[in-house]
Amino acid sequence: MERFLALLRGINISGKNQIAMPELKTACTDAGLLDVRTYLNSGNVLFTADSGDPDALSAAISELIRRQFALEIPVCVIALDSLKALLSKAPDWWGAHDSAQYSNLIFVLPPVTAAETAEKIGAPTDGLEQVQICGNVIFWTFDRKQYAKANWWRKTARAGIGEALTIRTANTLRRLAGM
Repeated sequence: MERFLALLRGINISGKNQIAMPELKTACTDAGLLDVRTYLNSGNVLFTADSGDPDALSAAISELIRRQFALEIPVCVIALDSLKALLSKAPDWWGAHDSAQYSNLIFVLPPVTAAETAEKIGAPTDGLEQVQICGNVIFWTFDRKQYAKANWWRKTARAGIGEALTIRTANTLRRLAGM
């Protein structure tokens, strides 16, 4: 048995792709996942499962959402131990407790890669943002006050880029890793 985190992309945003977390928790439990917990309304699901294959779990949860809620929602699954290891590799500037900075972790959904995503978006804006690729995720920090001038801020939601990403804040991921 292993503990996993499922990150659903693009739910409960501006009234679109609505899924109530209690209903999602029940659907996941009914599908055989154990010790299911949700966190926030943005589609963070912690669970225990026998399968050690995050890709198979991602596909199964996506199919569950398609059947239960009639929505096409990409899902990224990561083992909780892998998330903790990933967070331990974060650059010093990421997730620092500096109120002038905002830190996110960008999970790139296969078959797209983090390198392809970074190439499409281009270089981070000097002095406003920093990025670092680590496997198929990207650590990203930007200036809170000048975010609208940041290259990555403007492009992560663009067509051809945004649909292959799901993004979580440093604080959210730290909380999830500790649950």
